[in-house]
Amino acid sequence: MSKPTPANATTSAAAAGAQRRRLRQVELLLEVSRRMAAYDSLDEILSALVEVTTEELGAERGTLFLNDAENHELFSRVAQGEIQREIRFLNHVGIAGHVFTTGESVLIADAYADARFNRAIDEQTGFVTRNILCVPIKTVRGEIIGVAQTLNKRRGKFSRADLQLLEALTTQGTLALQSARFLESMKKVRRQEMEFIDVVSEVSADIKLGSLLQKVMGEATRLLNAERSTLFLNDDKSDELWSEVGQGLDSMQIRLPNKAGIAGAVFSSGKTINIPYAYADLRFNPAFDQRTGFFTRSILCVPIVNKHGKTIGVTQVLNKRGGPFSDEDASRLRAFTAQISIALENAKLFADVQQIKNYNEAMLESMSNGVLTLDGGERIVTCNAAGLRMLRCGAAQVIGRAAAEFFADANSWVLDKLRQVEQRQTAEHMMDAELVLGGATLSVNLSVQPLLSTEQQRIGWMLMIDDISNEKRLRSTMSRYMDPGIADQMVANGAEMLGGKNVNATVLFSDIRSFTAITEQLGAQGTVALLNEYFTLMVDCIQREEGMLDKFIGDAIMAAFGIPVGHDDDADRAVRAAIAMMAELAAWNRLRLADGKPALDIGIGLNSDQVVSGNIGSKKRMDYTIIGDGVNLAARLESACKQYGAHILLSEFTYRALRGTYRLRELDIVVVRGKTQPVAIYEVMDYHDEASYPQLSEALGLFRHALHSYRKRNWAGAAKLFEEVLALNPADQAASLYIARCASLARQPPPAGWDGTYVMETK
Repeated sequence: MSKPTPANATTSAAAAGAQRRRLRQVELLLEVSRRMAAYDSLDEILSALVEVTTEELGAERGTLFLNDAENHELFSRVAQGEIQREIRFLNHVGIAGHVFTTGESVLIADAYADARFNRAIDEQTGFVTRNILCVPIKTVRGEIIGVAQTLNKRRGKFSRADLQLLEALTTQGTLALQSARFLESMKKVRRQEMEFIDVVSEVSADIKLGSLLQKVMGEATRLLNAERSTLFLNDDKSDELWSEVGQGLDSMQIRLPNKAGIAGAVFSSGKTINIPYAYADLRFNPAFDQRTGFFTRSILCVPIVNKHGKTIGVTQVLNKRGGPFSDEDASRLRAFTAQISIALENAKLFADVQQIKNYNEAMLESMSNGVLTLDGGERIVTCNAAGLRMLRCGAAQVIGRAAAEFFADANSWVLDKLRQVEQRQTAEHMMDAELVLGGATLSVNLSVQPLLSTEQQRIGWMLMIDDISNEKRLRSTMSRYMDPGIADQMVANGAEMLGGKNVNATVLFSDIRSFTAITEQLGAQGTVALLNEYFTLMVDCIQREEGMLDKFIGDAIMAAFGIPVGHDDDADRAVRAAIAMMAELAAWNRLRLADGKPALDIGIGLNSDQVVSGNIGSKKRMDYTIIGDGVNLAARLESACKQYGAHILLSEFTYRALRGTYRLRELDIVVVRGKTQPVAIYEVMDYHDEASYPQLSEALGLFRHALHSYRKRNWAGAAKLFEEVLALNPADQAASLYIARCASLARQPPPAGWDGTYVMETK
């Protein structure tokens, strides 16, 4: 037998090596299939594929990118080494983007020499990429669903064999990737559907419009992962879109013409508008951003259509976290609003009916005349508060009783009037008649009106009683000598009011700065003349908002809103009065300066709380006034204006009671002198113009972010932002104060439990 030649031996060895590599590759592909079959989630499959390819190719790192068709991005959820766990970029960018768009595998020996290479990731992580293998991931139909990439061959450089192996490995795992991704997508859709059903069920169960709007906005914000949202309903009477709430904003009512802006365009056209960049769209009005300091990036606005196909409003969401809103977001929001439109209409109808009911009841309760209604059987159905006072009884003693039983004996003449009205079907009037009630005799004017149905059938009577007794004459006399509102309450409540009662009020304190120095220049007569003119201007501002002047304390003014007659918007009235005081003072100062006289400066403090009101003093002198902790806090805030360089400060209690929209900034959390509990304070900025505070809107946004950094103990970052505020307005004393605080706290940090509260040592 002849021996094999060296050439034949070499050929045989090469063939055997190739055979072993093929067997190894087959075994490896079978192992990949086996491992892929063992995993259920997309994350596990991605991790396993990256691990296998990196190990088999002897690479330092590997990444598998899948295509997000909705956002046109390649993304990776896992990566070897220290690269961040999620990478996203446009699917045509860089080497991976090139491979995805062309479908061609690439082998790059020198990454930095290739123009397609994006160095951004290396610059962020400090990693240095030398060589790259990148192949497309294709389905059996040839659709490219992503790319696989390995970096930095540990020994030498990547070869064509490495490229073929990477292609084979990714092809082997493609089916598992598709299945896992489809399963994940189905689970996500299923989860969203169940969540959607739960949300709609919960929201639709609410019949009250205010709370329903809050729920809808809360869920819309959460479902779309947005920063803010607002639901506008159309007011058919005024042709305005309105909303009572806005998520991420302080509660307020917003009204705008139903053809204005983006919301108006959606309402008018009935078509969805999705704007990825708000400031690039000419329909966007940045005025609201400028007032609030908020920055709108992206907007999604969809119409709300009822079951009859009528557009009844719009839903608007702002600033999706992570990028612009997608078509899927628009579909979900449309579906959501379609489901809750019936609930919105029902709630709106309920609110309208409730408003009419409340209006009628409020009208009756606010009347000074007594009003009783009787049904067709002559039983008393309703009696307002004034009627109960006149009749000297409670509702249980009147409601449901027969008129013949209640108006008996000396009062039977009332029944005669009922008979006359029944016969003639016209109103009857009785002037200066007498009602005997509880042993007392009242002088009254009585009117009896027939109540008719829409078919003009009699369904009952209405009695209107006007008290013209001594009490009414006494009220008229007292009103000549004191505020009519106080006189009314004193007559109505008698000793109870004189003895004092607890009421909710907003207290206003104002004081002139450096007044002592001014009086030294003016002398006694000049000081009196100055104060008389100043007080006249300031008191007019207070009384225009129906506030009560409590007293003058030297050059200081103490006033209250909600005393003696309360209003739903007393806090707003107080703020409007303070703003008007600053405006009047500015106009008056211009006249004084023109006459060569010194200008005056004032500070104003506002606080809302429960106070005690009543006649307080001695037997020789009594004053109707108010006392309590709420009064003291207002005085402390007026004094604090000097420390912060502010002119109007209000407490968090007044801030929470406001219904209107004002330019405010949170200034601090303080513990004032004589108190132990911290309170947040806010500065009112509405009286400023461009001359007194340039670029105010931008400064408000910077100050808010600076205060947030300050409370997060980021002294350097906060100081830098406060310095930017000073760059806009060097006269901003509050910003200067915080810069000094940041420097002090950086040297000597506060204890662990510190929440930003500042203890004021002076009054």
